[in-house]
Amino acid sequence: MQEEILTATNVTKRYANHTALKSVTLGVPKQSIYGLLGPNGAGKTTFIRIVNQILAMDEGTITWNGEKLSLDHIFRIGYLPEERGLYKKMKVGEQALYLSQLKGLSRSEANQRLKRWFERFDIMSWWNRKVEELSKGMQQKVQFVVTVIHEPELLIFDEPFSGFDPINVNILKEEILRLRGQGATIIFSTHNMASVEELCDHIALLNRSEKILEGRMADIKKTFRTNSYVIQYDGVKGSLRSILHPSYEVLEEVMEENLSTARIRLPQGTGPNDLIAHLLPHVTIHGFSELLPTMNEIFISKVNEYSALPR
Repeated sequence: MQEEILTATNVTKRYANHTALKSVTLGVPKQSIYGLLGPNGAGKTTFIRIVNQILAMDEGTITWNGEKLSLDHIFRIGYLPEERGLYKKMKVGEQALYLSQLKGLSRSEANQRLKRWFERFDIMSWWNRKVEELSKGMQQKVQFVVTVIHEPELLIFDEPFSGFDPINVNILKEEILRLRGQGATIIFSTHNMASVEELCDHIALLNRSEKILEGRMADIKKTFRTNSYVIQYDGVKGSLRSILHPSYEVLEEVMEENLSTARIRLPQGTGPNDLIAHLLPHVTIHGFSELLPTMNEIFISKVNEYSALPR
């Protein structure tokens, strides 16, 4: 079992007329990219603010490497909130230096690190410009730099790709993967399931203040498998339905002159070898793979299932 940097046990947060988190228990493995997912109002931001000690929980415990989470751990966390927090009238470089020094860096060290990051992000020309002159995406780049500048062990990104064009989204994804490769652990909150598929190795799904799913993404996908496969083939005219037993469900076929593709759901109790055995006398198989559900499909399925339960 992978060692956890952050462990939350029965974390609960209540307001006067609303429970934002209800007995949430989860563990964030070290050097993982951990997706914190859920619909709006599920409790994701509340949990993140508790970890950052912006909010206090009403019940439960959070430990950092086995120690009770305390103010001493704040300097080992980098937090990029969804809300933008730069001072519009300040110059970019001046503000970045100020925020970096708040995180414990000397002015000299902050200056050196910032200039390396600004050059990497191609924003050095904005050093002496006011923040209000920057686009939303440019401001987000600056805030990302300030979030990671002190090289924290844990990075928390809340909707980090908001305001970015596809090119800059890819740049940011590469940086997130590079930071993980250098030893950082990353909690990543987003509604973009394509980014979750691409980046995350562990996920937790919150809905209506409760955790309803958690684990390694590969394991979760296997749990939700539907015994469906994608096959690429040629050598047969017409639909595979004319070849297969009616218990094999052909979900989709794209028939082309050279290479056709079909998605097939197998009957219970059969496996891929059974499907291949049925097809081999009739077709030449060029490709064969299991069709695993996407995180978007799992997200929708679990949220709808949970929402349908009696309250």
